[in-house]
Amino acid sequence: MRHGMAGNRLSRNSTLRKATVRDLAKATLIAQRICTTEAKAKEARKLVDKLITLGKKGTLAAKRRAFSILTDHKLVSDLFAKTSPRFKNRVGGYTRIIKLGTRRGDNAALAYLELTEKEIIIISKPKSAVTAKKEKVPEAGQREHGHEDHGHEHHEHAHEHEPKPKPKAIIKEQPKKDVIKDQKSLPDKDKPRGKFLSGIRNMFNRGSSSSGK
Repeated sequence: MRHGMAGNRLSRNSTLRKATVRDLAKATLIAQRICTTEAKAKEARKLVDKLITLGKKGTLAAKRRAFSILTDHKLVSDLFAKTSPRFKNRVGGYTRIIKLGTRRGDNAALAYLELTEKEIIIISKPKSAVTAKKEKVPEAGQREHGHEDHGHEHHEHAHEHEPKPKPKAIIKEQPKKDVIKDQKSLPDKDKPRGKFLSGIRNMFNRGSSSSGK
């Protein structure tokens, strides 16, 4: 007969069952919601409610009892300082079980075990490079109130740092001189053909005159 042995054994001996329930309770206090089988969730729910009740008492004896179960100083301090104060207006009902259906494989019934009062955590996304650049650019109203001068100074400094172009070499073109060549100094091929032909005619004329004499 199982006198005084209430609860599900979870197919474990006493030590393994105690460790399993303790780990589920610790995970629930840290993550505020876990997914497990329905049978484990029902057993872990009892321990989580007991720990939150000890945290609401806030005595030294309650802290020692909580530490004997959780064996974690940081988790015990968070339980008494952060988790339990959220349930000061509640008398029981610190956790809830949400059924999810069966698990593929062994067809076990799954469920969520979560706290009814959760801590709101705001996660800020890291700024991208594009948004950071947009924030650095001054707005139009700021430019009107004296930021224009800084802009001109910035452009002037930027022009000062720019490398100056090298001056191009200027080549002066000398005026072309008209070169007049004498006909005598020219070679025969460059002499005018008209005078050459007239000279030949004169030779023939002289020959004809000498033969007539």
